[in-house]
Amino acid sequence: MSLKHILGLDHVVVTVRDLDASARQWERLGFTVSPRGTHSPILGTGNYTIMFGDDYLELLGVLTETDQNKPTRDYLKNREGLERAAFTTDDAAAGAAELKSRGLEPLGPVHFGRPVDLPNGGTGEAKFNVFRWPLNESPGGLRIFACQHLTRETVWIPELQSHANGASRIVRIEVLAADPKAAAGHLSRLIDEPARPQDDGWLVPSGGTRADFLFYDAAGFARRYPDAVRIGAAPAGATAIVLASADLEGAAKALGPLAVRHGSAVSVPADSANGVIVSFVA
Repeated sequence: MSLKHILGLDHVVVTVRDLDASARQWERLGFTVSPRGTHSPILGTGNYTIMFGDDYLELLGVLTETDQNKPTRDYLKNREGLERAAFTTDDAAAGAAELKSRGLEPLGPVHFGRPVDLPNGGTGEAKFNVFRWPLNESPGGLRIFACQHLTRETVWIPELQSHANGASRIVRIEVLAADPKAAAGHLSRLIDEPARPQDDGWLVPSGGTRADFLFYDAAGFARRYPDAVRIGAAPAGATAIVLASADLEGAAKALGPLAVRHGSAVSVPADSANGVIVSFVA
């Protein structure tokens, strides 16, 4: 029986050590970055968001140590980077119950919020219910969770969805794994989406029209990206986020000297984006 309450990729979490400096760096990459948010005390984290059409990228940093953010702190001991992927859920409680029915022990649901500075000068609140897959269920080292948005209007703010680099949606999340087939099969079982071989790796759709996940080994990674782009990338785990841009020339211009052209893509080296390759495709 398929999961009824998991609706595809919602957002990705890039975990960073210096939150404000990271926001400035991503602005230099041509992204419109939201004002800084501070999560509920139970989480002890802060964030900036980069909003697209139906999905987004979150820059996340730890502000205060809590039990909830211990896995993130452990991750940061080794690296910055794309730590987690979130799936949209229409009902966090029902989604967590579905996992339990399959013998998994979800963490949550947990309710939290953060204040939001609105474009008109007012203040709103973004509210969420989230649950996590068990921490040991991390395909290719990528942690996954599900997010129910209770106030989409305070997250998907139109003024935040236009970017100088033309980015409009997440096309693909790429993960470097010693055994790509096994890692893809692992994710496939967790989200009930089929894994299939594609090009130099194994692909798993996230659901609907949302982004795909591509798992490849070191040889596939090297074939896909030149040395200049792979500088600063981790030796395993999530390595790249691929974004659709309506204007690749404009993207290259916005990226300036950080732009590396290869094949039909324009990419930013991992060492210029908190350990994540950011690649733009038409």
